Formats: sequence, C-alpha cells, structure tokens
Amino acid sequence: MQRFVLVAGPSCVGKGPLIRGMRMFYPELMSRFKQLVLFNDRPPRPGEEEGVDCYFRPRGEIEAMRGKDGYIVADVRGELQALEVAQIQRILDAGRIPFFEGNPFLPGRLREVGLLDQYPAVSIFLSPLSREEILYLKSLPIGVDLNKFVSEVQRRKLLHRAGRQKMHLSLKDLEEIEKRCSSALTEMREAWKFDHVIALHDGEGNDNWDAHYYPIGSARKAMLAFASVLRGDDPLAGMDESWSEDLLP
Repeated sequence: MQRFVLVAGPSCVGKGPLIRGMRMFYPELMSRFKQLVLFNDRPPRPGEEEGVDCYFRPRGEIEAMRGKDGYIVADVRGELQALEVAQIQRILDAGRIPFFEGNPFLPGRLREVGLLDQYPAVSIFLSPLSREEILYLKSLPIGVDLNKFVSEVQRRKLLHRAGRQKMHLSLKDLEEIEKRCSSALTEMREAWKFDHVIALHDGEGNDNWDAHYYPIGSARKAMLAFASVLRGDDPLAGMDESWSEDLLP
C-alpha cells in the first residue's frame, strides 16, 4: 500500500496507543510507515523529542511559514502547526509510507489546497462516540446537549492522562484540558470528510491498551478495524463507519 495515511481525532481519543499497538501487533503493516514531523509552537510534553515528535519552534517562526511556498500552516486549538509538504514526497521516494497522526485541522488544510488529490491517500477518523451512539443521544426526548456530553467524555480522559504524567496539575494544565475537551465536538464535525470513521472508547492511558499486554475491549476492536483498512479488506461489520455531514449539529 503506497498511500499517504492520515489518522485524526480529538485530543486523547487514543491515537497514540492505537499506533503503538499497531506497531507491536501488526509489524508487517506498520514497518514501512514513516511519520510526518510537524512544526509546533507548544512546549514538548514529557517524553517527546525534538525532531522525532515535533519541531518545537517559537510561534513567530511558524507564523512566518504561512507565506512560504511548500508549507501548510493550521491553527489548532490556539496552537500553530505547520507541515513542510516536501516531506511527503521524500518519504515516498524512499519507498516508505507517509503517515500523519494528529488533529483533523491539518488534514482539512491539506484538502483545501488540493494535496489529498495530488497524493493517493486514505484517511481515518477516530471518534470517542460511534454513529449509533450519536443517533441514540439525538433521539432522546430530554434533549441531550452533545457539546457538553462529548466535552465531559473527553475531559475525563484528558484528566486521566494528565494525572499519569504529572503528580500535581497546575491552573495552566487545567486550562489546556478545558481547551482540548471543548474543541472535541468541533473536531468530530470534520469526521464525515474522512474515508473511514472508527469508534474508539478507550482513550490514552486506558488499561485496555496494555495492562494485560494484549489489547482488549474497544482498544482491540479499533486495532482490528484499523488493520482491516490498511490491508484494504472489506470493512468489519459495525467497526468501520461512514458519517454524513448532517450527523452532528
């Protein structure tokens, strides 16, 4: 499969553990993947490395890339991220598979400028709720506020992840969590533009990923669906969804 692969979803939905699990249990599918390294104006998180996870740069330096040929810049929840487009071709020329993992805003910018028409691509959105769950919540007579509901789902995951990384959370940490969870529904509205949507309830830090060595629960099901997409197999029933533009208000 010589395609540009894009995986996106709200913060803490489980993108990172999914990819780590795929590398461990499906090495034959992941061995040729080479992740794109973005420029980012945020500070590194614990364990992140310069040039491996991101190129961490001052905001002004990334802002200046907006006017440069060969760079795509996206606003991401108040952060700035940028991609050097030539990375994609360099990876392909080396016989590898270019791979993006992150938020849906940058893939949106790539669509706007026609890059996803230029390169054969497959795009996968990881959602904290399934299509059936969204339809159920919308059908309830009590009138569920989907924005508040999704924010609370992601807030719990983000607090859990932050608590594993730090013993004490600062006011700035809590503000960042609120920014990310309040953006979740906005990001889910981008899902209909992706080729595949996979519901993933086990977010980052959930025991279902690695506490028992073998993934279980939603973590395992998401990996099975992801592997099926990468192989080009028929979608697994109920695990690979297609969303309509009007699914979310």
